Amino acid sequence: MWRENKNKSRPEVNKTSINRLRLVVAIIFLLIGSLIYKLFSVQIGQFDLYTALASSQHQVNSQLQPERGKIYLSESVNGQEKLYPLATNKDFASVYVVPKDITDPRGDAEKLYQYFDEPALMKAGTEKLATGTVFIIATSTKEEIINNYLKKLDKPGDPYESLDKKLGTEDLFKLYAYLASSSTAPVSAENLELRNDQVVFRDKASTTPKFSLPGFGFDLEKYRYYPEKEIASHVLGFVSYVDGEGKGRYGLEEFFNDELFGKYGSLKSEKAGQSNTVIVNDREYVKPENGSDLILTIDRNIEFVACEKLKEAVKAHGADGGSVIVMNPKTGAIIAMCSVPDFDPNNYGEVKDMAVFNNPVTFDQYEPGSVFKTVTMAIAVDQNKVTPNTTYKDEGEIMINGWPKPIRNSDFDTKGGHGIVDMNTVLENSLNTGAIFAMRQVGPNTFADYLKSFGFGERTGIELGSESPGNIDNLLKPKVREIDAATAAFGQGLAVTSLQMILPYQAIANKGVMMKPYVVKTIVHGDGTKDETQPQIMKRVISPQTADTMSAMLVNVVEKGHSSKAYIAGYYIGGKTGTAQIPTAGGYLKNQYIHTFVGIAPIENPSFVMLTKMDSPKDVTYAEGSVVPLWKDIADFILKYYQVPQTRK
Repeated sequence: MWRENKNKSRPEVNKTSINRLRLVVAIIFLLIGSLIYKLFSVQIGQFDLYTALASSQHQVNSQLQPERGKIYLSESVNGQEKLYPLATNKDFASVYVVPKDITDPRGDAEKLYQYFDEPALMKAGTEKLATGTVFIIATSTKEEIINNYLKKLDKPGDPYESLDKKLGTEDLFKLYAYLASSSTAPVSAENLELRNDQVVFRDKASTTPKFSLPGFGFDLEKYRYYPEKEIASHVLGFVSYVDGEGKGRYGLEEFFNDELFGKYGSLKSEKAGQSNTVIVNDREYVKPENGSDLILTIDRNIEFVACEKLKEAVKAHGADGGSVIVMNPKTGAIIAMCSVPDFDPNNYGEVKDMAVFNNPVTFDQYEPGSVFKTVTMAIAVDQNKVTPNTTYKDEGEIMINGWPKPIRNSDFDTKGGHGIVDMNTVLENSLNTGAIFAMRQVGPNTFADYLKSFGFGERTGIELGSESPGNIDNLLKPKVREIDAATAAFGQGLAVTSLQMILPYQAIANKGVMMKPYVVKTIVHGDGTKDETQPQIMKRVISPQTADTMSAMLVNVVEKGHSSKAYIAGYYIGGKTGTAQIPTAGGYLKNQYIHTFVGIAPIENPSFVMLTKMDSPKDVTYAEGSVVPLWKDIADFILKYYQVPQTRK
């Protein structure tokens, strides 16, 4: 019985064993399949990934940064061009501390305060007393500043803390000498120099112990450096290192950032398996391509004089700001361009109002006022609708259809109407009614077409970026309102930039041909090749005859009119002033004006055309008392500098 039962159970046991065997085989098969799949995935599917990972363990890859291109001013010396760096590159030291090596944190913190912060606080206090300022400027106290230094210095075991100080080598020597000096062992900055990226004593034969300053160090890096500081700062812009590599912001630095930056190079070498030793054989080296240099059309001497005279005039008149543009009328080349307030691009981070970075010459829009009457008159003359001798009756004011109150001349309250006057008198006395008369002779639509041809309402395309187009939208409608055309005739109700405003005068000085303004004369590439900027004609806007007529009329304005202070002995000068109201919501500001003068010299064969502008001068009402004398001071220098022969006795 037992045997029978045993025999009956055997088939069941064998069946169970077979199932287990099959399961084991299946598991083994799946494992082998998984392994094969993984090997395929690694060797075939992810070949590039693991090759790169292996290479990373055996290869050294370095990105080599190029040197940023320089920007130069130039001047002509005995017929030879001499270049002066306006933007270059200089070694600066980023100072840091090694707290674990600091033996006297409090003493070093006080020395850092005395060196970096105390002079600035004393200067601020002196300026406050000198100006009689009664409000309190929020600044950190001495103890707060010292405590901030202590937070970095008094950290035992800490190997690195940045001081966020970027110093030129001379300033680095001064700092090190100050920190290392004591009452018994003074150290002179003049006796220090850099050698192998270390500060050492200058006298190599000296028996003095090697210079040592435990707890302090620095890293040398090249940064952008502007040796002329504020000069042409709006033209330049600056380089920001917030993103690490340095990127141009504003002006030429931004517009030509790619050309100035150059191209990265690279170095790839093998590394020994168990060490950091670099194997130099079979290394791959791609040389960095240094950035291109820019040589500007701006003349160094004229730029310096123009900027200095502008600063003096703005300060003397208590103005909010001002600008100067000097242009070669035959080519469109910018000879000088500066504005105030300006900034030092070396210390752009200290500027509190970012609006200061915008170039007022190309960015700020304003209603130009009477300086625009020259454009209106040129249009009417070019259309043969008026001549200098054309007359009309000036009653001092005029009514415009659809407008509730009369438009008056600026001198209406003192002189009333001028009676029968010609077009020369209109410009000489800057009569609003005369400008409206001239515009009406050609009609609003033709007037608007000419303004578009002169480039108003459009960017000039100068290589400075951040350029505003101006605004003549009121004159671009299918049917121009009479009031819009009337006010535009004497420079109100439309907006222009200073650069746009100088161009019609440039065209007059260039026999009616408008040139494209430019500021870069030559681009010198890293390989030595050069791209020379060729003067570019934008268009003919008026005929040569009209240009000659307008030149003569502008001379009359200087000889007999409101621009008489522009007179320079020995030369015929042509020009026109503008005293413009400043628009605000619902009207214009009271007793605040923008003054402009544009002049051409000498009128027979112009060497330059120049615009001077001042924002809200406080001590004079009209442009003839502010920007005209400024123009004359700069123009007198340029005529002598260019050695322009006198043609008038």
